[in-house]
Amino acid sequence: MEATPTPEDGALFDSLAGTRARLAEAIGQRIVGQEAVVEKMLISLFAGGHSLFIGVPGLAKTLLVQTVAESLGLDFGRVQFTPDLMPADITGTEVLEEDRSSGRREMRFVPGPLFTNLLLADEINRAPAKTQAALLQAMQERAVTAGGTTHTLDAPFLVFATQNPIEQEGTYPLPEAQLDRFMFSIHVDYPTEDEEVQVVERTTTGQTIEVQEVLDKARLIQLQDFVRRLPTSQDVHRYAVRLSRATRPGPDAASAVSKWVRWGAGPRASQYLALGARVRAALHGHEVPDIADVRAVAPAVLGHRVVLNFQAEAEGMTSADVVKSVLEEVDAP
Repeated sequence: MEATPTPEDGALFDSLAGTRARLAEAIGQRIVGQEAVVEKMLISLFAGGHSLFIGVPGLAKTLLVQTVAESLGLDFGRVQFTPDLMPADITGTEVLEEDRSSGRREMRFVPGPLFTNLLLADEINRAPAKTQAALLQAMQERAVTAGGTTHTLDAPFLVFATQNPIEQEGTYPLPEAQLDRFMFSIHVDYPTEDEEVQVVERTTTGQTIEVQEVLDKARLIQLQDFVRRLPTSQDVHRYAVRLSRATRPGPDAASAVSKWVRWGAGPRASQYLALGARVRAALHGHEVPDIADVRAVAPAVLGHRVVLNFQAEAEGMTSADVVKSVLEEVDAP
């Protein structure tokens, strides 16, 4: 059942495409190229979803996230994940304090770097399972429990994590439950030759590029709420569900899935496919998403939710290959 439009919805919708263009321009002042990466990041941002950035070191992933935070006026926090990182290092801890006037002692919670609007979890797969589990609650519930007390995180709260795909020593594979909390997995590739020349020219002059604030927190939260109230069609929802079900081994599986996949995407993938399509359409000035919008976000939504079997690994198949085959095989309603 669609929400009833409010009088200001028209103005909010009209502002979305222009906001996307201004944000892309502001980010482009520092980041060369990577238009597809920025596009997916903005979709997840307005959808209120977390994103996992996968790429080798030196591709400006950290700078990209920091630039987005500045352009939106968000509080920004960065945590370098390491094997010795403990849950309290990111969530915060309780300390014993004494009131000098009364001599009374009491426990006080000291918030960790997790209490921010946009958290960059750098090399997230370097932290052990216990620390990743602490982050899991914050990503799902937007809250942190410490000393038996639950502390709510201020909105907006987003986790943008990075992962190095080529280095395995000293890393811990992310559990499927945590991977499922990420709306998108975004692959960051090497720049082209011309783009890399621009990177060198920009970064070797000693100049600092200031980024103009495009939105504030209140406006971002308003737009995040608004895009969820936009209309969509049953065909879009059904196609999203068909794609997710086709990645699961079983009667509805695509042929490539039956051969190479051990575990497929769950219902959360269907939700993110529909939501991502809705946000993508709105950011491009379209009131109602279509099948093309679902297909555009499908690789980022499904790629990290497809768990390959040993045969796929032996034959050099990737989850991206499987998702591509699913998109080719599954028909729209």
